[in-house]
This record gives sequence, C-alpha cells and structure tokens, in this order.
Amino acid sequence: MSTENEGTNEGTPVPPAPSAPPVPVETASAAAPQTPAPDAGAPTTPLPQTPPAAPAAPAGDWPPPTAPQAAPAAAEGEWPAPAAAAPAAAAAAQHVPAAAPADGWQNPPTTPLYADAGAGMHAYGDGGAAGAGGAGGVGGVGGPAWGASYQQPAPKSGRGRGGLVAAVLVAALVAGGLGGGLGYTLAKNDDNSGSTTVSASTSGGAVKRDAGTVAGVAAAALPSTVTIEAESSNGEGGTGTGFVFDTQGHIVTNNHVVADAVDGGKVTATFPDGKKYNAEVVGHAQGYDVAVIKLKNAPSDLKPLTLGDSDKVAVGDSTIAIGAPFGLSNTVTTGIISAKNRPVASSDGSGSSSSYMSALQTDASINPGNSGGPLLDAQGNVIGINSAIQSTGSGGLGGTSQSGSIGLGFAIPINQAKYVAQQLIKTGEPVYAKIGASVSLEDSSGGAKITDQGSGGSSAVESGGPAAQAGLKPGDVITKLDDTVIDSGPTLIGEIWTHQPGDKVTITYERDGKTHTVELTLGSRTGDN
Repeated sequence: MSTENEGTNEGTPVPPAPSAPPVPVETASAAAPQTPAPDAGAPTTPLPQTPPAAPAAPAGDWPPPTAPQAAPAAAEGEWPAPAAAAPAAAAAAQHVPAAAPADGWQNPPTTPLYADAGAGMHAYGDGGAAGAGGAGGVGGVGGPAWGASYQQPAPKSGRGRGGLVAAVLVAALVAGGLGGGLGYTLAKNDDNSGSTTVSASTSGGAVKRDAGTVAGVAAAALPSTVTIEAESSNGEGGTGTGFVFDTQGHIVTNNHVVADAVDGGKVTATFPDGKKYNAEVVGHAQGYDVAVIKLKNAPSDLKPLTLGDSDKVAVGDSTIAIGAPFGLSNTVTTGIISAKNRPVASSDGSGSSSSYMSALQTDASINPGNSGGPLLDAQGNVIGINSAIQSTGSGGLGGTSQSGSIGLGFAIPINQAKYVAQQLIKTGEPVYAKIGASVSLEDSSGGAKITDQGSGGSSAVESGGPAAQAGLKPGDVITKLDDTVIDSGPTLIGEIWTHQPGDKVTITYERDGKTHTVELTLGSRTGDN
C-alpha cells in the first residue's frame, strides 16, 4: 500500500461548489398563457391568440391532423409535471383562477425554466524509480516508487463555469441575508403576539464541558499544538503542524514538514494565541518521517502533551486530530481507529526517498497541513503523529491535483515516534533496526523477496549481519515477522522499524516451496544515508 505525505505546500484554492441551485419557476407571469418562441425555420409572423377551429377529421381519423395534443398526465411521483399544466398550477399557487382555454385550444408546452444546461477527489505527483539499498537494513532494488513529490497546482482561471457558480452563490448569500433581515423585522414588529420561543439563560461560553468530551480534549490540547512554517534558502516551503514534546521547547513533527528548511532554511512555530517563535531543526529521520525542532527563546510555561500507549489502541477507539488543514490553523476533527498495523510507504516531499510505517489508520479528517499534528485518544493522550493520507488521485471537485480527505488517514504510532524523537534530541541522528538484507520493493501479496543483488552492486545479504547469521539467502521470501503477515518489502521494512536494535524476532520464510522459521537479533544503522 502506498500513500503520500499530506502536509506540504498550503494555499491551494478551495474548489467551488459543485452545482448551483435551480432557478425557481416564475410566479408573477405564470398565470397567463405563454406564447412559444418561433422555430428557427418558421415564419416570423406571430400566431393569433385564438387559432381558428381545427378542420373536421375524416371519418375514422383520430386525432385530427391539426389538433394540438394535450399534455400527458403525470405518472405517480413524477416531477416536474408536464409543462402544459404549468399555467394552471402556477395560477393555483397564486390563488388566481387559471385562464380557460379557448375552443379547447391548449397552449404548446413551454421549456421548464429550471432545465439543466449541462452536467458539469495523498499521492501528489508522479513517482520515479525507487531503490532502498539497505534502507533500514532492508534495501530494495527496482520496482515502482513508493510515494512521489507534491506539485503545487496551477491557480485556476476565474472564467468559465466557476465564475457563474460563484455569482450564483453570492446571489444566494445575499438572498439569505434579506430573508434573515425580513424575518427579524417581522419578529420584532410582532414581539407582543405571544411567542412561545424559549431563550437559553446562559451563553454557550458558560456551558461546562467535561474533560472527556471532544470539546474538553480540544481545549486542553490546542494550547500545546503549533502551526509550523518551513522555508528553504530559496524561498520554497510549506505549512504543517507539531506539538510540544517537553518543557525545554522541543516540538515533534514530520520530517517532510521541515525537510525544506534543514540546510540553511527558516522554521517558525505559531501557537493558537498568536505567539510566534523562530525555531531550529534539532534532528530529522527521513525513513521514520519524524523530526524534532526546538523553539528559540522558548516560553517557561510550556505544557507538553501526554503521550499514550499506541500498542493498547483498539480498532473502534475514538480519535481526535488537530492540525492546520490547507493552512487553517487549530482545526479539530474527530473519528475512530479504522485499522492498526497498516503498512504505508510515503515520500518525504522530494521524491528521492520514502518513509515506511506500520500505521494507525483513522477516518478523522486529515488533509494537507495536518502533517505532524497529534492524533489523540478520547482522554487527550497522543497516540500517533498524523503523517499521510490516501488520495483518489482524480483531482477533487475543483479540478486541482490536491484532493482532500476521503476518510483514509495514517498516523505514526506514538510508541515508535517517541523512541525516534528521544534519539534525535540526544544525538541529532536516527537509529534504525535492521536485518541486513535487501528486499524487493515491488507491491505483491506473496511476501518480501530477498533480491539477488543489493544496491550499487553490493551483496543482497550483508556479510556477518543478522540475516546472514540466521542463514537467509537471496531468493528467500519472508512471509511473517513474529505474528505479523508480510506481503511485500515495504511491509517488512515498516514492521522492522517498529522494533529497536537488539530486539529478537522470529522470521518465517519460504525457500524452494518449503516453509522455514528462524530467530534472529536485529542489528542497527545510524543515520539516513
């Protein structure tokens, strides 16, 4: 499964509304019969209001050749009704008797005024070739790319249907304002008519919100959540989210949020109260997609968010996400845990490397800009870092390539992110667990196949490494790690990275059609290169 990070480059225009409301049928003139417009090839002389009587039909000829046909009766549930009945219906709506037809003449059907003139959804960018070359000790050779860089869509022109829809929406808003104003005036003038409306004794701000409610969790967590703006030395960058990790001013976020600012760039963090601080990147782990920044001149009253236990999370648990979707800071959304241990590979925004995780899946709305923000449980504990979304790739209703949430968001489990963040604060470099073998990155369901050769012509099985000591060879297909089913190379990498160096794991693999099981101790690799 491959998705892309969703937190880079904010500011994409919000797509216009999908359609405009129908224009209502005219009422003032509906009572009077309407004269149809002449046909393109018909004489231009207007027809008389009352046509002469139809000539008598020959015996047995029915209906008469020139007799106008009555509108068919509407079937049950049919709408709109046949157009010929429109004058009478409109007249009835206005309490005006319908005009009687002359000499049985029926007016020709008119075109409905509400007829439609025409019918009018994170992987960003194209992927390139990928090769992990021992990434995390489990390199990959060839195969499709896991993730791709996001390309900012070109601004849409204001002309065309979008402009028409915008105009209709403005008109609708103005009409709504008039309706509200008229309603207020009428209510005010009739204030002494014995209204039964009951007013609340207190305003919404005085309502008590328990700590376990969504509002209570949001109120406690928002002050410790920041909107991050990262900018490279050449001015490129984007917007993401982060949260307070400790009282020293360390903020945890995604690597792809601050990747542009790593080499000579600029990072700022803004709190919900509007206070903005300059920050520096303390360390970043591209493979884990985790980064830590530190506030310069950090305030003394920082309140770190409480970290939960992502191993104890269950499918169906409530979730609360906080972030800056599309640049809208301090946005709170809710959902549930949809799945656990979901293998996800996503790009770091540059398209050159990929990140791998065994993610928590949630249906809480997560959009570009939520990256790096906290995923909370119902008690307000951080259980994950929002990192990626699945996209339909069709561009959304507005026609842009940056579609929004479709209910498939992915978060890095906090137990893994905590370990990585602590390493980054301590040494500035990430430490990865590894088995010392290169596997294919091709998406398959058969398992993770150890390649015949590693990246750069190196050996696919590291000499003296954990895999070699366990007897694994090129061509072996790893199908399980402990009790977790392995269906591809990226799944294996993500699962290995949920462990720490020195952990003992059980590997199940297939060779020559036979299944074997072996125990090995995970090795370590420092840094992303």
